[in-house]
Amino acid sequence: MSVTRAPAIFIADALGLDFLNSIATPVDTPIDWIDDGEGLLAWLAQADLVPAETLDALRKQAMPGELDSVAAQARSLREWFRGFVRERKGKPLAAKDIAALEPLNRLLERDEKFGRLVSRADGATSGLTFETPRRWRSPESVLLPIGEAMAKFVCDEDFSNVKACEGPACTLLFADHTRGHARRWCSMAMCGNRAKQAAHRNRLKAQR
Repeated sequence: MSVTRAPAIFIADALGLDFLNSIATPVDTPIDWIDDGEGLLAWLAQADLVPAETLDALRKQAMPGELDSVAAQARSLREWFRGFVRERKGKPLAAKDIAALEPLNRLLERDEKFGRLVSRADGATSGLTFETPRRWRSPESVLLPIGEAMAKFVCDEDFSNVKACEGPACTLLFADHTRGHARRWCSMAMCGNRAKQAAHRNRLKAQR
């Protein structure tokens, strides 16, 4: 039976954090966008991490329950990485932090990317370009682009800018790339407006 899910949340300004935000409470009820195999494939499609034709092929070749098992691995990876990020957010990473990233390195070592030259159809001068596609040998291979996004986030992001939303019940994380690094909320449409409404109510109570 197909399950209709709300679109996943991509507000972190960093795909590695958007992966952590694949479980959240946008209104009142928690939603886990990768609670099963189909949810994982849908999230990967929305994140533009795996080509649609590859997802279709993996869906067809997967054994019963295999995608659900991969989704369970993704959730475990997510919660491990959440602990790493939450412990270190707000300050730059140090060289010693590499030891704590061993689980991520073990995942990355399984990757099967390769390089090749292909022709270009955009009228470029050379007519050729270099690309690095990936071999998708099993459903578990969909974890590899997630691991790559996490690794790029760790290497490229200043953890001093990693913040947790200040919403009282919000679990969302984001990279604050605003001028002055003054961002406080996952988004104004969600927790920002709730905070403004709460402040307004408090002002009215104080006036009474």
